[in-house]
Amino acid sequence: MLVNMTEILAEAEARGYGIPCINTPNMETLRAVIGAAEELNTPVIIDHAEVHNSLIPIERMGPEMVKAAKASSVPVCVHLDHGKSYTFLMRALEAGFPSIMFDNSDLPFEENVARTAEFVKFAHERGITVEGELGIMASAMEDTHDDGEDKEKRLLTNADIRKFFTDPDQAAEFAERTGVDALAVCFGTMHGIYAEPPVLDIDRVKAIRKAVKPECRIVMHGASGVDFEQCKAAISAGCSKINYYSYMAKSATKFAADTIAASDGKIAYHELAEACSGHMKEYAKMVLTEFRNGTL
Repeated sequence: MLVNMTEILAEAEARGYGIPCINTPNMETLRAVIGAAEELNTPVIIDHAEVHNSLIPIERMGPEMVKAAKASSVPVCVHLDHGKSYTFLMRALEAGFPSIMFDNSDLPFEENVARTAEFVKFAHERGITVEGELGIMASAMEDTHDDGEDKEKRLLTNADIRKFFTDPDQAAEFAERTGVDALAVCFGTMHGIYAEPPVLDIDRVKAIRKAVKPECRIVMHGASGVDFEQCKAAISAGCSKINYYSYMAKSATKFAADTIAASDGKIAYHELAEACSGHMKEYAKMVLTEFRNGTL
């Protein structure tokens, strides 16, 4: 069934687990993620990132995501990831998305608040949930969220990432003034492939969760590449939505290469696609199980 974030994240936090938010940029991944959630009888969030749109238009994948969610036997939230422009937000709403991330994190605080609050009012009048972001999520040189623009990127250390951390008091003010349903915060993760094992500031998560009003859920981006024990600690500290994709995508790439090599290049495309979808389903099941933290 198609849902927005409100009910599933409230239940997740109340019961002490996290719900993965996984990119589904093609049909094979979409079938894999929803199939994993159905097999485990657990809710899931699937999303489409604006930065992927030059390759995978939302008009192509968005309706398929919504259709699959409606047909699913478990609650599925279809979510826009890192929406940057009003035009693109409207395209997501036209595709039937019930949940939007409006990312103004690269703007000054007051401008972020004003733009986000304006959209929240518009969205809430239509039953749409909204995620904002405070603190800038760093990106690695190798980043599946890369939009192809010529950006200066380098290997980022844990010390580099700390410069982007979210301030708990600002997070509380932001949530109160904007009315967002969820807030993405920075406490040690980044998009892409890590240069060194990340170290999360779990005490910062606890401080943010304590400061922010209870009805606003806390979101962790860049979870893939973080060991599951740290992810579980972040969930226990107050993160109920956990974005996870880059390392799952890289795993599927390696699986495809190994499968092609094992067949001496003789495997047919449709066979390879099905095998990769099966691999991603098992990967998604692992993530869903770990983030349920023993509650399945």
